[in-house]
Amino acid sequence: MAQIEIAVKGLFATPVAAIELPNSNEVNADLSEIILRRRAGTPSIQASNAGGWHSDRNILDWGGPRMAEILAIAKSAAEQLTTDRNGKPVRPKWQVQAWANVNGPGDGNICHYHPGSLWSGTYYVADGGCGADPALGGEFEMLDPRGPGPGMYAPGLRVGGEDGLSAGSGEMIRPRPGLLLLFPSWLFHQVRPYRGTRLRISIAFNLGL
Repeated sequence: MAQIEIAVKGLFATPVAAIELPNSNEVNADLSEIILRRRAGTPSIQASNAGGWHSDRNILDWGGPRMAEILAIAKSAAEQLTTDRNGKPVRPKWQVQAWANVNGPGDGNICHYHPGSLWSGTYYVADGGCGADPALGGEFEMLDPRGPGPGMYAPGLRVGGEDGLSAGSGEMIRPRPGLLLLFPSWLFHQVRPYRGTRLRISIAFNLGL
């Protein structure tokens, strides 16, 4: 039988942006010092963290100009990715909430989402070595928003295409210093337990209206 021409359009895609920050070594050294100093003097709050240290959500008050620099990049990226219902650019006045996470051996974050926001994101200050060594875990995992449906009938089969192999499960991103992720706040996500011996430091943020 002759090859059939098939027009395929990927509908309802979930945008996840990845940005590599320039001069991140200097930025991360400063942020590590600021965050670890704060960690030494203040207790953790309990949110999605399973172990580890979760700062208050006022890091803009104590994170200094480096923190402001990270969030300025995040806001600029979110603005480029946000339009009105007709596809026209908009310039939202973002309401920002941000905090720091420090994970040690065995620590992670349970599956959650961020209600009350439009965009959420993570910036990696230090990966504890898990970026280069998959055995250390600590991956950022995003779950398929379609739920288990794509894998319910024939779990061994997948729909061909860019995201077909993870249909009904999730996609994992291995953290590395200087990487900033931006994703819709409704996307369920979690952090796999970190099995290294050093510290994994990240900054999380929400952008609302």
